[in-house]
Amino acid sequence: MTKPNLRDYFQLHFLVLIWGFTAILGLLANSISPLALVFFRTAIAAVGLGAVLYFTHRPATMPARARNQVLLVGVLLGLHWLAFFWAARVANASVCLAGMATSSLWTSLLDPVLNKRAVRWVEVLLGFVIMAGLYLIFRFEFDRSLGLIIAIFSAFLAAVFTVFNARFTQKHDYLVLTFYEILGALGSTTVVMVAYWAWFDKKLDIWPQLDQWLWIVILALVCTVYAYSQGIKLLRKFTPFTLNLTVNLEPVYGIVLAYFIFGESERMTPGFYAGTVVILAAVLLYPLVVKKTE
Repeated sequence: MTKPNLRDYFQLHFLVLIWGFTAILGLLANSISPLALVFFRTAIAAVGLGAVLYFTHRPATMPARARNQVLLVGVLLGLHWLAFFWAARVANASVCLAGMATSSLWTSLLDPVLNKRAVRWVEVLLGFVIMAGLYLIFRFEFDRSLGLIIAIFSAFLAAVFTVFNARFTQKHDYLVLTFYEILGALGSTTVVMVAYWAWFDKKLDIWPQLDQWLWIVILALVCTVYAYSQGIKLLRKFTPFTLNLTVNLEPVYGIVLAYFIFGESERMTPGFYAGTVVILAAVLLYPLVVKKTE
């Protein structure tokens, strides 16, 4: 793994800014269900990535075992996106993004297990601080607790596929990886959507209105084809924890953007902002603490 340079850090923050906008795009395209939103996002992204591979003359080949593993990670990616947009609809963009701030905590616990390394006590302490921040949010925003729980589950899934992608990207082309993961996400989303339609709601609205297509295309091409593939590429230089640690700035960017776009509907109680500040302070101070303890 090569060390990141200043340009890599700037690119990572730019990607986090884009990811912070995804929950807002999901709310702007609110005429369809999160199931249909993720379905069209992955379908358009798959076509877009296929075109990129074709015009850049990259063969979309991979050993069968590796391809199946990547497709399974894509299944988790699809479930992550479904949970992410569901959380934004159940609560709002701010609560959704606050829950996503736990991704670095999940990474600190999963990375040692999956990569068989020792757990760092600093990361465990960080986990307790983050839980204290979540308690503040739960205490003052209890009516939005379901959305926060869904967002935390989405963050857990994000941690899982980030850890696996850190392995995959050392061996395979990042665009080919992204292509197969998007196919896996499209498959899992399709299965969930069909099952939901068959068992729960046969009046499920899956076709976007004309003015919603712009947001869906931006979501698919900018936030997925570009941002997600570049995020996988950066895992060649950043560890999963470092990447997800930076992604914890997503709530800061997203909450500010959401307030300017949606106004008063995104205004939260002081307890919400106090909890969010605790979470962000904990994860942003982590590198300084680690440096002193090494």
